[in-house]
Amino acid sequence: MYHENKIWIGKSGEEKVYIYPKMANRHGMIAGATGTGKTITLKVLAESFSDCGVPVFLADVKGDLAGMCRPGAESESLKQRMDAMGLLEAGFNFHSYPTTFWDVYGEKGLPLRTTISEMGPLLLARIMDLNETQTDILTIVFKIADDEELLLIDTKDLRAMLQYVGENSRELSLTYGNISKQSLGAIIRAVVALEAEGGEYFFGEPALDIRDWLCTDCNGKGTIQVLDCQKLINSPTMYATFMLWMISELFETLPEAGDLDKPKMVFFFDEAHLLFKSASKVLLEKIEQVVKLIRSKGVGIYFITQSPRDIPDGVLGQLGNKVQHALHAYTPAEQKGARAAAQSFRENPEFDTYETLTNLGIGEALVSVLDEDGIPTIVKKCNVLPPQSQMGALDDEIRRNQITGSLLYTRYSEMIDRDSAYEFLKRKAAADEEKAQKEAEEAAVRKQREKDEAAAEKERLKEEAAAEKQRQREETAAEKQRLKEEAAAKKAEEKKAAAREKQVKSAAKSVANSAAGTIGRELGNSIGKSVGGSFGKKLGGNVGASLGRGILSTLFKL
Repeated sequence: MYHENKIWIGKSGEEKVYIYPKMANRHGMIAGATGTGKTITLKVLAESFSDCGVPVFLADVKGDLAGMCRPGAESESLKQRMDAMGLLEAGFNFHSYPTTFWDVYGEKGLPLRTTISEMGPLLLARIMDLNETQTDILTIVFKIADDEELLLIDTKDLRAMLQYVGENSRELSLTYGNISKQSLGAIIRAVVALEAEGGEYFFGEPALDIRDWLCTDCNGKGTIQVLDCQKLINSPTMYATFMLWMISELFETLPEAGDLDKPKMVFFFDEAHLLFKSASKVLLEKIEQVVKLIRSKGVGIYFITQSPRDIPDGVLGQLGNKVQHALHAYTPAEQKGARAAAQSFRENPEFDTYETLTNLGIGEALVSVLDEDGIPTIVKKCNVLPPQSQMGALDDEIRRNQITGSLLYTRYSEMIDRDSAYEFLKRKAAADEEKAQKEAEEAAVRKQREKDEAAAEKERLKEEAAAEKQRQREETAAEKQRLKEEAAAKKAEEKKAAAREKQVKSAAKSVANSAAGTIGRELGNSIGKSVGGSFGKKLGGNVGASLGRGILSTLFKL
């Protein structure tokens, strides 16, 4: 309850216990075992900050914070508590608060989104439980995307970028160092698993502009942003990383403010142990750094958890406002934890802190806050005030009306899928495929042309060889015919020559015979004359003719 310009937490006897608004950004803690009243204390503080004009963000893990948009209702036990604490005289009344509901899955509130780029490789690696080497590879992928001016908005952008880096790892390794395809494969599997856990809803646009939360309503009350985490808490790593991103986003968005009269915003982190569970040393250092430095931005962070042991010492030492509900101390480990929690308070001489802590009732708490000078007060046992808004869950119809009636509904209700790495790389792949197909077609045309040219050349050579062979055959045939004709001509000539010779011989023989006969007759006649008489003349003529023919025949033979 906001009372006398202070955050009224509860009463210790007749003394009111307050948190001073100007010390509220020194952070705080609400701790205690299950069922001891942590949620009621959270609501009381959130309502008080809203009444103070301070915007509030809180995570609704169990669904029992949604009633803040409705006024509370008086019951018999609540009336007794109000009378015992004198709340009515102090102006206590039931009323609603300006509440906006959010849900990563878009089911019980406005879709709450951020982009892959805004989350960054370190937080993203934690969500996906990557090892050191895989985290380094993921950081390189983000660097390549920045250098090539590719927007990483949603998970399909990240998968497309990982695939692109894998396909071009050999060329990119020369500039960015070795990029293992095995590590890329492991990261892609982690992205697919993240999508299965709801990452496809969480990463996208329009991304949350944290400045939309830093406002008040028309009555000057700080707006209360309630993130429904009933489903998100089933993915503890994603829940914790989202909360860490939220704190980091506040830190990076808000300017330096120094010491203010009241915070610019107060952030309640329920189930805070999930933030630190399994966190690497580097991540823990980042959390501690943000918690330490965000105070100067005017932001107060309040961790809600079961035991202070859930919070690292480096962070616990930064928490100035502490509300500690009862802790069980049944086992030696629980006793040790309870004793450590008791020892973290400034001792009150009026009671034993450890004994009191282990015997607190529901709605009772040990409280220590920072006074106006920033000094922790001694621990006091308090009865925590009841909330002024409705306790418990909210009717679904009322929730829907509250969601659609929000001024931010038109801005965040519909997802926008603008041009980013996935679309660019898809076009590039299509262009590369088209270019490769064109080059393949041109290569096929060239190959076919070369094949046709080779076939034509082969056919030409074949035709030339056939023509040459035909020419040779024709020349051979012609030569053979020529030789045949020459032989025939020669033979005919020889035949003619023989005929002529025979004819000459016959003529010569005839002439010779005639001449020989003439000569012989003349000779015979001469002989016959010598012998005498006509007989001798006839005899001499015959003998001379035969003799002449014999001589001629002998001459021709020679």
